[in-house]
Formats: sequence, structure tokens, C-alpha cells
Amino acid sequence: MLEKGTQAPDFILQDKEGRDVKLSDFLGHRIVLYFYPKDNTPGCTRQACAFAQNFDAFQRRDVVVIGISKDSVASHQKFAEKYELPFLLLSDPELKAIQAYDVWKEKKLYGKVSMGVVRTTYVIDADGTIEMAMPKVKPDTNAAEILAYLDGENEQ
Repeated sequence: MLEKGTQAPDFILQDKEGRDVKLSDFLGHRIVLYFYPKDNTPGCTRQACAFAQNFDAFQRRDVVVIGISKDSVASHQKFAEKYELPFLLLSDPELKAIQAYDVWKEKKLYGKVSMGVVRTTYVIDADGTIEMAMPKVKPDTNAAEILAYLDGENEQ
């Protein structure tokens, strides 16, 4: 996982419409960049819906919210439509950003070992520097914890 104070790696990934999006396009804004394992799974859906429910609060703080998984553009489009997700979902099937942000890890589930995305959230400042890194976040509380941090209530 990348540490606080590290320059956030730039990337170009496609959004749910198939358009290229660069992280550096958002310089001048704070960014909440969250990595999640898979569209339409229970935890990932709860996490995405929590960000959607708090989207206005992020916008009022001039914060861009971006979710990244290795799902396809088509999967992201269906996921965003089904749950009315108003923020960017970026597709990373080649694991470019996922590996650059060091969230592709060995995971164990019911004794089975496999590689996958560890649910992680970064807050990136307006200059493109990581100001907070949260590993192994809980899907139900992640959005609220980020808002509390942005308001200075939850220093990391």
C-alpha cells in the first residue's frame, strides 16, 4: 500500500462510457480514490451505494469520487445504472492502477488462497499527493469515515 506523502501514480483508464480518464485531469481537486474487488457483490454494492448517498456532501467539499475495480466497462455501466451511482467508476482489467497503488494482494477465503483487490481508499490532495491511505476498509462505514476525515474529525 502506498504511504501518506507519496505522489499519487497517474493512470489512464476507461469510465463506464468507454472514455479515457486520467487521474491528473483532477489536479486542483481533492480526490477520494477507492479500490474494490467486484461489481454487484454485497460488500462492494453497499460501499458504492454509501458513496452515492453521500455524493452531494463530497461535491460540496469539491471532492472527486472515483471507484476502481478490474471489472469491464460494460459491467461498470450496468452496476452504475442499477444503483444510480453518480461518481466515476473506472475499469482496470489489466491491473495498471490496481498494481500501481499496491492493492493487488494475496487473499484467503475459507482456506483458499487467491490474488485479488484488497478494499482500500486513498485521499489525494489537490497537488496529487496521497494525504491519507486506508487499508482494508469496511464497506458500510468507508464513505462516512472519509467525510469525517475531510471535516477534520478523523485524522489519520
